[in-house]
Amino acid sequence: MSDAENTAASDEAVREAGTTARRVVGNIGEVIVGNEETIEHLVVALLSRSHVLLEDVPGVGKTMLARAIATSFECEFKRVQFTPDLLPSDITGVNVFDQASREFEFRPGPIFANVVLADEINRAPPKTQAALLEAMEEETVTVDGDTRDVPDPFFVVATQNSVERDRTYELPAAELDRFGMKLSLGYPDEREEQEVLGRVVGDHPIDALDPVATTDELLAARATTAEVTVSEAVRAYVTRLSRYTREHAQLGVSPRGSIALSRAAQGRAVLEGREYVVPDDVQQEAVPTLTHRVRVGRGEGSARDVVDAALAEVPVD
Repeated sequence: MSDAENTAASDEAVREAGTTARRVVGNIGEVIVGNEETIEHLVVALLSRSHVLLEDVPGVGKTMLARAIATSFECEFKRVQFTPDLLPSDITGVNVFDQASREFEFRPGPIFANVVLADEINRAPPKTQAALLEAMEEETVTVDGDTRDVPDPFFVVATQNSVERDRTYELPAAELDRFGMKLSLGYPDEREEQEVLGRVVGDHPIDALDPVATTDELLAARATTAEVTVSEAVRAYVTRLSRYTREHAQLGVSPRGSIALSRAAQGRAVLEGREYVVPDDVQQEAVPTLTHRVRVGRGEGSARDVVDAALAEVPVD
């Protein structure tokens, strides 16, 4: 029996989820010029319940990208500017004593939103970063011993300052591993930059952006993505890719990374309108999903080199 016949996700459900995802990709493109590949990766991460780290120079559209995906799905959006004096309670919220009721009342922080932009996450100290990590990993927030669920859907887009390294805290490998993907927008080319200038004359396009899907449609698309078939052969291929990085780098891809790649491949399959994963889905999502999890020693090239070599040398059975 073929993968397509064996799948738990129906053709109709995948077709609807794929249509929704492609509609959102096009809608974000109304705000972000170029970068269609990056936009697709971001939507794939959203479908596969992953979180994204954007590392780039200031002013290339990272905030607009996060706002655009929230607007496209009618999701609540919150932005947190990470600074050296930011406290965990500034993210999670705090209990405040109500004089009238003589009881403590919880005032939720910005983490209680569907799409959270954690801007320049590496500017905040590790203790504050850890508050965000719990929400990303457990989808819960603990304040004064009380644990609360974050909204569903919940999607974190964190940005990292890649310029002023002397004024930031380096993200440890364990924290990087919790991001499903690491993406970059980069500078636009000459034609794209001219188009950007033409679009922002007057009102910014983000102010006129309309939703093209509902939150319920996003939840349905996520549920469908989780049911997309990943055959034993594809799982074995993902495992071989991860093992290659462990054998050719100082720190290779963890099992969490293998899981993230499998889920991203499911998201890519949905975007392509397929109810089963093929090796090409894995290959398309391997670089943004695996590269930030690899650490190399001096003289060993770059993490991207290791992932590229894995894709070139590991056989597809």
